[in-house]
Amino acid sequence: MPGFALEPEQREWCTQLRDLAAARLRPLAEKGEPGRINRPLVAALGELGLLARVFPGAGADRVSAMDLCLLREALAMECTEAETALALQGLGAYPVVQSGRPEQRRRWIPEVVAGRAVAAFALSEPGAGSDAAALALSAETDGAGRWRLSGEKCWISNAPEADVYTVFARTGEGPGASGVTAFLVPADRTGLSGEHLAMLSPHPIGTLCFDGVPVSAADLIGEPGRGFAVAMRTLNLFRPSVGAFAVGMAQAALDATLAHAAHRTAFGGPLKDLQSVSHQLAEMATRIEAARLLVHAAAAAYDGGAPDIAKRSAMAKLLATETAQYVVDAAVQIHGARALRHGHVLEHLYREVRAPRIYEGASEVQRTIIAKELYR
Repeated sequence: MPGFALEPEQREWCTQLRDLAAARLRPLAEKGEPGRINRPLVAALGELGLLARVFPGAGADRVSAMDLCLLREALAMECTEAETALALQGLGAYPVVQSGRPEQRRRWIPEVVAGRAVAAFALSEPGAGSDAAALALSAETDGAGRWRLSGEKCWISNAPEADVYTVFARTGEGPGASGVTAFLVPADRTGLSGEHLAMLSPHPIGTLCFDGVPVSAADLIGEPGRGFAVAMRTLNLFRPSVGAFAVGMAQAALDATLAHAAHRTAFGGPLKDLQSVSHQLAEMATRIEAARLLVHAAAAAYDGGAPDIAKRSAMAKLLATETAQYVVDAAVQIHGARALRHGHVLEHLYREVRAPRIYEGASEVQRTIIAKELYR
């Protein structure tokens, strides 16, 4: 693809996605209960073939990061709930595609892709958020290929309502990240429970309690002691697409503001004719385009197998999420009080835009990754 522009068919696909999201997905999202999994919405993502775009197809060994970014940006512009539901399916189940056992893939991936099963990615803990390698969930082994998981996970999207969890636990092969193992744990496993957290989020976020949850070698994702690498490879794919999600929200905010500034009159003319407003619009548009290009560059690097994927992914997520926060805030300022009225698109975006600067590695973590990569 060209370095600085999408192909015509890509642009057409994005337009079709936006139309589909507005016509089919947004009505389902509006019927959902805040803080609960919207299963009809997840099922629709499967029926429409959108979840299938998150996972490798026949003959492919991995998903296209560019496709994932275009998909998430287009959905975010019309229905953030659909975008997030799709992304969480990918995040929760992609470790199984990437490193899981054939039996795990056969059991769960068709169900996740069809939208019949909901997946979740369980990495964070009360004392291990940004410092994910400090996780303390313990996996005690009996020495015969069986473990018992004990401890707590926290801030887990889709918990406690998901059907299956990718869980990262400390098996102790080494200190820090080198002693972490990934397991695939069905929600009905003995000893696993959870609670909802009251969060600023349209989907559930909760805690998971592991009270001696039994797991075996059949539940391993990858090899013992290599779970942190499983997590990082997954995040390297999804971090640029978090940036794409942010770009989509920022573009929706800019589009709403352009329309408002063209029709809202003040001081004898439309707002767009005030230099303070027009310059703000120009700044918003420029920052969005810069973020979009960095997201696309990171996606192209991932698809091309570039050696600096970690750095590019971190840069894309950092710039895009910080840009989206700035753009949505500026859009609210130009709209004034009407933007904060419940039901206004900007009131919705103002709530949604904050979290991406924290999850999948806070902005400060992305800066740390970038700095370390600069010295490699």
